[in-house]
Amino acid sequence: MAQSNYTMQYGISLLTDDDLYLFNEGSHFRIYEKMGAHPLTVGGHQGTYFSVWAPNAERVSLVGNFNHWDGMSHLLRSRGDSGIWEGFVTGIGKNENYKFHISTKYMGYVVDKADPIAFFSQKPPDTASVVWDLNYTWHDQTWMEERRAHNSLHAPISVYEVHSGSWKRVPEEDNRPLNYRELAHSLAEYVLKMGFTHVELMPIMEHPFFGSWGYQVTGFFAPTSRYGTPQDFMYFVDYLHGHGIGVILDWVPSHFPNDEHGLTFFDGTHLYEHADPRVGMHPDWNTSIFNYGRNEVRSFLISSGLFWLDRYHIDGLRMDAVASMLYLDYSRKEGEWIPNRYGGRENLDAVDFIRRFNQEAYTAYPDIQVIAEESTAWPMATKPPYVGGLGFGFKWDMGWMHDTLKYCSHDPVHRKYHHNELTFRSLYSFSENFIMPLSHDEVVHGKGSLLSKMPGDDWQKFAALRLLLGYMYSQPGKKLLFMGGEIGQWREWDHNTSLDWNLLKYDRHQGLQKWVEDINRLYRTEPALQVDIEPAGFEWVDGGDADNSVISYLRKGPSGETILVVCNFTPVPRENYLVGVPAGGYWREILNSDAKEYWGSGIGNSGGLQANPVAMHGRDFSLALTLPPLAIDIFKLA
Repeated sequence: MAQSNYTMQYGISLLTDDDLYLFNEGSHFRIYEKMGAHPLTVGGHQGTYFSVWAPNAERVSLVGNFNHWDGMSHLLRSRGDSGIWEGFVTGIGKNENYKFHISTKYMGYVVDKADPIAFFSQKPPDTASVVWDLNYTWHDQTWMEERRAHNSLHAPISVYEVHSGSWKRVPEEDNRPLNYRELAHSLAEYVLKMGFTHVELMPIMEHPFFGSWGYQVTGFFAPTSRYGTPQDFMYFVDYLHGHGIGVILDWVPSHFPNDEHGLTFFDGTHLYEHADPRVGMHPDWNTSIFNYGRNEVRSFLISSGLFWLDRYHIDGLRMDAVASMLYLDYSRKEGEWIPNRYGGRENLDAVDFIRRFNQEAYTAYPDIQVIAEESTAWPMATKPPYVGGLGFGFKWDMGWMHDTLKYCSHDPVHRKYHHNELTFRSLYSFSENFIMPLSHDEVVHGKGSLLSKMPGDDWQKFAALRLLLGYMYSQPGKKLLFMGGEIGQWREWDHNTSLDWNLLKYDRHQGLQKWVEDINRLYRTEPALQVDIEPAGFEWVDGGDADNSVISYLRKGPSGETILVVCNFTPVPRENYLVGVPAGGYWREILNSDAKEYWGSGIGNSGGLQANPVAMHGRDFSLALTLPPLAIDIFKLA
């Protein structure tokens, strides 16, 4: 193409002086409305306005196919002390590839950078940004009007965690992943069948290395082009909303990769990250850590999070690796970190950033949720900033997950010596608003699948997994299950292949899947199981029967509904096992994980039984139960 067709027009800007002031102050939380690449028509001329923050660059130009990647032909102008460079180029429109050519003050270092605020990118391994728009006609008004009820702290929330590239693949087409639109239809149908309320996607923001699972992001405003366009992803969200399913995204403001086209050493200086590796480099992942104390970085990151809530109607963000943000000594030895100004290990800038983001997110979108993946006991993670909390809506209960999986890995004959691993959670279970996660992290890197973690023969493994899942659903807290756990995947998750859906031709896997479907349905329909962030919804009957590895507890609803849960963590059936109950009458057996339809042995209590006036566990009535092996039995007072 003739270069003269693409002319630079100066004096045209989307950025007002107020925009520049707020951005530099760290208080501009909608920078995507002005910065990046925006197709415009100005004075009858169609083109695209570009802007980028590179305060230490000597010169910035726009390069692409339109000028044969010539860094001298389309120079951007500097907006003074703001550090922003901008320009309007006629003739450039949607679907044009581009980068910013940055000549730095650092020993002649010259580099082509992708647009940090690009809405779309080339399909990896190509790395150019793509001029795009975000035009889309949404059809989810009903969902958005009713979303508050679906996302409420008091709503049943059961999350199905999904990796978009490996949930299902198309073997007839070179094993390719489903695109966003195909995934929307197939996943919505499956999630509705299984009874989950929300889908959580592992990061879909653009990332160069597929094996990072999306956790090493270079495009904080762009859904990955591996599965389609921004409008295709909007369709995905829209379609799930149309079927009553919420969408949560993993969001990674904790670190970023060191790919040359990305954020690292952006303008010849450590612009987004700290220069000192004791603060700016993550030792586990060899990635860069954001400088949360820099005003413009706060504007960038907070805008990124709000962008997905705004332009993509996302219902919640799960903030990844929060502990690595909070602690300066995270995964570092003595001498490898720098204390804060008070001599402590807390990253005060990160704490301020988290609080500010949560405050802005909930102010703008009070019906969403922000979820912390935080693995320590940082106090008041889910309390508001005005009382000293971090301001999250929910926090993953990593302690429950570790303790429970450790307990379940013991041979049943030894479990009586580890009973505290099962019951310790009750000491803190209402200290935060918890989600109980059985996530992707537990089925990778040699940890084995959920099913393979269970000891014993095949029958015992399936029984134990049904028990584990039933125990999770009957405990206070919201639920999260990673894909494959519900069908009894034998092997670890592999991001390069589809789930082993062929397993469902076997009765044992069908039975497990049916169990998850039914326990989801029970959770969504029984008010007593939904009071899961207030202590009033839970009461121990007997948490101390370590010798028999049995626990029993009550779940109580807001209108007096009462459910009894009894878990037998041994393969030994127990006859005439007395459990105290708060009232006489008929207690209906509403779910039993040992039922034959779940590939169990069929031992149970014939659908229910009458309470006897025999005192037990401090109560005037009791049930003489038959406890099935490695099973959870759930009863409701009729």
